[in-house]
Amino acid sequence: MKARTGWLLCLLGLPLTVIAQDTNPTLLGAGIRSRPDYDGARKQTTDLIPVVRWYRGPLFARTTQGIAEAGARVDLARSLQAGVQLAYEAERWSGASVGAHLEWDTSVGPAPLNLLGRWRQHVDGDHGAQTDLRGTLGVYKSGPAAAGLFAQATWATRKAMLEAYGVDDGGLLFTSVGALGSYDLSRRWILLGSVEARRMSGDAARSPAVERRTNGYASAGLAFRFE
Repeated sequence: MKARTGWLLCLLGLPLTVIAQDTNPTLLGAGIRSRPDYDGARKQTTDLIPVVRWYRGPLFARTTQGIAEAGARVDLARSLQAGVQLAYEAERWSGASVGAHLEWDTSVGPAPLNLLGRWRQHVDGDHGAQTDLRGTLGVYKSGPAAAGLFAQATWATRKAMLEAYGVDDGGLLFTSVGALGSYDLSRRWILLGSVEARRMSGDAARSPAVERRTNGYASAGLAFRFE
């Protein structure tokens, strides 16, 4: 197993406020994840990854929305927050990004729905910026088990496309769909998992660097709940 302690990008810690309707617990744990070397690569690799979910007043740190990020946010209205974040980017060239996001918790009938719009600018200006639109829907909750579905679309600027894939144009980078699950092993310990299919789009999909248009991701881990 190839372990990268700097690798922080994960979907492992699912948004429990959405799927399990928890009361803002703090989660801390670890797991493993199978992923491509980079989006579009044929080779798969396995990493050790953290599970983090922490909210205190306006401050937060989490790995529950597709990337590892920390920052601050404010309430604009009931269940609507705006914030800024510092995140870890694990792409073809890893590093940090700064950005902003808008997040809304709502429902579709009895099913909880979380919607997130997020902008991320790499601290190395040559790597450009990306914009995410992500939705997570809780679809099952019975006893200790919970499950949800998510979808995401990510757009990249011209600089990001050029640096990562040699494409001299910005636009839609990829779309993805996936499933999330959790199981309460006890009052404190939670088993978590996710699977995702991600498909490259637009000009990036035709880049010589893209060996496979569709990639698979899977993760599993264990987290401790602090109340």
